[in-house]
Parts: sequence; C-alpha cells; structure tokens
Amino acid sequence: MTLSKYHFLLVAFLCFLNTVNGQKKQDSVYFTTGFKIGEVSKNSAIIWTRLCKSEKPVPVWHERQDKTFRPPVKFKNNMPVNEMDGAVEGSFGQVRVELISKTHTISLDWEYVSALKDYTFKKIITNLNPNTKYTVKLTGRKSEQHPETVVMGHFFTAPEEQAIEPIVFTSSTCQFFWSHDDPKRGFKIYDGMKKLQPKFHVQTGDYVYYDKPGPFVKTIEMARHKWHAMNSWPSLKEFYMETPLYIEKDDHDLLRDDAYPGRTPLGEVTFEDGLALWYEQTPIGAKPYRTQRWGKDLQVWFVEVREFRSDNRMEDSAEKTIWGKAQIQWFKETIEASDATFKVLISPTPIVGPDRPKGKNDNHSNKAFQTEGEWLRAYLAKHKVFVVNGDRHWQYASVDLITGLREFSQGAVSDYHAGGWQQDNVLPEHKFLRVKGGFLTTKVYRKADVPLIEFLHYDVDGTIVHKETFKE
Repeated sequence: MTLSKYHFLLVAFLCFLNTVNGQKKQDSVYFTTGFKIGEVSKNSAIIWTRLCKSEKPVPVWHERQDKTFRPPVKFKNNMPVNEMDGAVEGSFGQVRVELISKTHTISLDWEYVSALKDYTFKKIITNLNPNTKYTVKLTGRKSEQHPETVVMGHFFTAPEEQAIEPIVFTSSTCQFFWSHDDPKRGFKIYDGMKKLQPKFHVQTGDYVYYDKPGPFVKTIEMARHKWHAMNSWPSLKEFYMETPLYIEKDDHDLLRDDAYPGRTPLGEVTFEDGLALWYEQTPIGAKPYRTQRWGKDLQVWFVEVREFRSDNRMEDSAEKTIWGKAQIQWFKETIEASDATFKVLISPTPIVGPDRPKGKNDNHSNKAFQTEGEWLRAYLAKHKVFVVNGDRHWQYASVDLITGLREFSQGAVSDYHAGGWQQDNVLPEHKFLRVKGGFLTTKVYRKADVPLIEFLHYDVDGTIVHKETFKE
C-alpha cells in the first residue's frame, strides 16, 4: 500500500469515528447539573435531577468588575439565554433511579421528563433502612433505542431516634454565581465541606440571585438559567451527589430583595411563579417547614420565612408575622414534644442579630418585626434551642442580651460576597465577628458519655477561625 493511500484511509477512518461519536453525543442525555439527595430521614429520601442536552455548560467568558459581588462586565441582558455563561439546556428523556445498600436494592421504573417542568425529575423513595449507606445510581436516556448515561453518588440515612451517634453537618448561605472564587470549580467552600464528610448540609437560602446581573431575571427562562448555571459548577455538583441537602428559601432565590406575598413582579416573574420555580428546582416535599431527628442527641428544625409573612411595610403588632400562625403552632408542638439532647433551629434570616439598624426591616432582629421577635427569642431560650442563621454576608456568634439565646451566622460563600458590616463595629452581643465568607460546621458527639455540641466557623479555604462547645 502506498503512503498516500494509507494516509487517505486513515483520514477517512478518523472522519468516520468523529461522525459516529458526534451522532452518539447528539443521541445522548447528560446529568450536567448533577443530582441532589433531599429530605433524608431514617427511612426515606427525595432524589432530584435534571436531564441535559450537553455534557458541559457554556463556558464562563465574561470578565468581572473589581468590586463586591464581582458582577460581570458588559453583560447583555437580552442575549439568548442558551448562550449565557453557565447555560445548560435541558433534554427530553427518561430517568431511572436505583438505591443500593449491602442488604437490598430499590429500583424505580423509567420515568419521562419534559419541558413542562424544565426536564427535572423528583421522586420520594421510602422503605429505606435507618443509619444505612446507600449508593445512588441514576441512568438517563432519550428513549429505549438511545445510549444510556450513568452517574453515581451515595448518602447515609438518619439513625433511629434513640441511637447514640456522632453527627457532623455543614451549612451555608448567600451564593451569587459571579462571586465564585475558583474559576474552574466554582466555590471553594464546597470542596472544603466535602473533606469533612458531613452527614448532611443545610443551604439557608439565596441559593441564586434573581435580582443581580448576569442576567437580571425578567422571564421564567432566565430564572431557570440561574439554577442551571449554579448547579453546573463542579464543586457544587460533586458535593451534593454525596451529601444530603435540606434547603430553605429566602428572598433572592424566590423573587427579589425583601420578598413577601404580593410583592411587585420581577419583570414577568410573579411571587407565585417564584414559588413554583423553587419547588421545581429543589429536592423538597410539599411543606417548606419541617423537622428531622438525627439520633438521640440532635433534632433540627428548618423554617419558612417568605411564604406566610405579613407585608414588611405594616406597622409592628401582635398580628404582624414572619412565620404565620400555622407554622408557629407546628413549631411549638414539635419543640415541646422533642426529647433530643440538643435542639437546633436553622433559620434563613437572623433572630438575634445584631443586624444593620438602617435599611433592614424583614427579619426577627429588626424593629419591623419586634413583637414576634421578642416572643421568639424568649421561647427559644426557654427551650434551650441554638440558632443557625443565613442571609447575613458576614460571620458571627452572638448572644441576646435579654434572653441569652445564642445564634451563629455562617457568612456568604465567598469573600467576594462578604460585606454589610464593619469589622471594628463589635457590639456587646458579639462573641465572634468576622466580615468574610465561609461556612459553619455543627458537630454533636459524646466524650466520656457526656453529650457535646460544637459550632465551628470556617473560612473559604476550610480553615477553622472560631469554635464554641457546649455541654447538655
């Protein structure tokens, strides 16, 4: 065979391979935005995912401004959404879920996803065993005749209520796509938290920001894009595929700053649209407030601060509320019925603070909700509840000067997002203050059979910057 003929055949073969591979990619679906394991209990979990058209998101190509939040430079809000940084188009297809433990396997039938719900899949799986490790296997395909794509993860179910087990969990808040501090992986805190191997994670709201640029949300398509772009960061994707999530909403991932029912729409997105999108894009069940027991020594409460609140502009009174009557009644009943050694309330917004005296009127530490705030702080202190809060862009540990209630603020997910308080403004309530980003870790364990709970603030690089430990 002559060299020229050999070269021709080689080129033809390579072209054939490229054609085959291209066709295979065109026929495939992907889990580009990962999957999430939500609402884990001792015998159930919710699996959430989304089928995607492309294996990778649109690259991040805009430069960023050198100021707080690092918003993009010259971002055209009217550009096609599928061309925006981090965009991931969805795909029609089928999803199958398998949960595998050492003793049994649970397999669900294939289920279609479509554009109606943004190609998302959400399913509660029951009949799980307590305190058991499950491998998660998700398979996606366009149809029975098309190639399959598989992704894997894992999680542990919660232990029985009276089981003595050490528990570690993490929590974070306030993440704006353009405040990322790792240009390839997204946010450094997720890799730091993953190293701790927490039993679960709590995201306390503002998972995305509809009302910040890149784009400013004007349509439902733009709102969904914010979730796609955030979920496609590798650090988030990998973390949530092996760490169960309890998620809460706040204002920016619902609609806009200080959102409440009846708030003015954001472009063409109404408050009701924001609610529907949040339930569509998260691994949560029907109720936004709930509680979960993790063994004998820990019970955690997750509350809702946007759906049932009064208009922020109302004059404060006994009728003005953030939680609403039904949630308050539920909270009192479940707190008073609990025999857990340690009780932790995780709130999307502050209860103790201190918060900024000017410009804030939407949380329990503000005068706008002083009546309910004073009752809540006294009630929580009486029942020896610790508070972990989101929403604030700085880290702190504080003690209410009247009731002694303790609160721990996680801080935003990156230093680029930090601000809103002056470092030298240390008030009597502050036991710790750091105007930087990071996350919070909570540990519950026993030492010489004495139950202990620790709250540890970490910086964005995964270094402990503050720790407080309490006995029963």
